[in-house]
Amino acid sequence: MKLLQSIGPNPRVVKIFITERGLDVERQEVDLMGGENRQESYTTLNPAGQLPALILDSGLVISEITAICEYLDESNGSTMLIGVTPEEKAEVRMWVRRLDLGICETMANGFRATEGRPLFENRMKLVSPDAAADLKALSKDKLEWLDKQLAGKQFVCGDRFTLADIMLYAFLEFGGTVGQPLDESLTNVKGLYDRIAERPSIAASV
Repeated sequence: MKLLQSIGPNPRVVKIFITERGLDVERQEVDLMGGENRQESYTTLNPAGQLPALILDSGLVISEITAICEYLDESNGSTMLIGVTPEEKAEVRMWVRRLDLGICETMANGFRATEGRPLFENRMKLVSPDAAADLKALSKDKLEWLDKQLAGKQFVCGDRFTLADIMLYAFLEFGGTVGQPLDESLTNVKGLYDRIAERPSIAASV
């Protein structure tokens, strides 16, 4: 089994997850900045050209961070990071979906349309730069909504640390480096971010 990884928030999610699980996974760096992930040598493995990707011993290639993390968790004995019971798994998947669509995707697309445009404009279809402000505003609006949902909680799913927290952290960390810093008036989100930042897996998975 080998993880093809690079810089960026999506690979960061999987790196943190692997570290949290204490798994030993062979890794290979792919030059995202140089466009290696858009070359035929990579797209024959992952036609979407996205990173990361996990090559299983069977030869099957799994992409999409949720699928990778769920596979790694379930194939090594399910944990609270994804959930053990059907209810726990459903709650994590619900929140991962909400965060991915409401915050992560809008934040990433806002970045690609503006600050990241020179890197991505020749690699993929982008929205107009004029739409970037709306995308960033949508992400901020959803963070304001999330701040209310986190009242009285330690983590997104209550008192258990999960993939939802890892995903949120990785994208908030990313946003802070690309002109979309976290509004510190969102004290519940900021508190959650700070709690996650203190976990050993964060420093260990850079």
